[in-house]
Amino acid sequence: MEQRRCAGCHKLFHPRPQSPDQKFCSAAECQRERKRRWQKARRAADADYRDNDVQANRQWRSRHPGYWRAYRRKHPQYVITNRHRQHERDRAAQRIVPPAAPRPDLANEDVSEAFMPLEAGTYRMIPVTGGDLANEYAWMVKIAVLSGG
Repeated sequence: MEQRRCAGCHKLFHPRPQSPDQKFCSAAECQRERKRRWQKARRAADADYRDNDVQANRQWRSRHPGYWRAYRRKHPQYVITNRHRQHERDRAAQRIVPPAAPRPDLANEDVSEAFMPLEAGTYRMIPVTGGDLANEYAWMVKIAVLSGG
């Protein structure tokens, strides 16, 4: 019987005869990884799927207000780990955030308040690419002052 190396855990497994192109073993973690990769590819390739996903997330958040705030309050280790991972993603993308600067807005795409108020004036917003934020629909921008107010 043929054996293959799992694309998730890299262990050898016997593919099911009904799935000749099987790339992942049947372990729950590997199946979650398979689904995650499929969804990521689908979101990148299919605008309707992406829009439906965004809408479903918005509806869930409107039905569960305060869920993430309560979750972070009940799981302080998650907050620390997430902050560390975000710092590493920022560093990898060369958008270094000082460790002391809190990033409370990363889990909510609707937050747009600045840490320091900006002066009145005309600004140019330049999208920053290559990021790996927790929220794929957030915009990271560089704001350059064009004129004073």
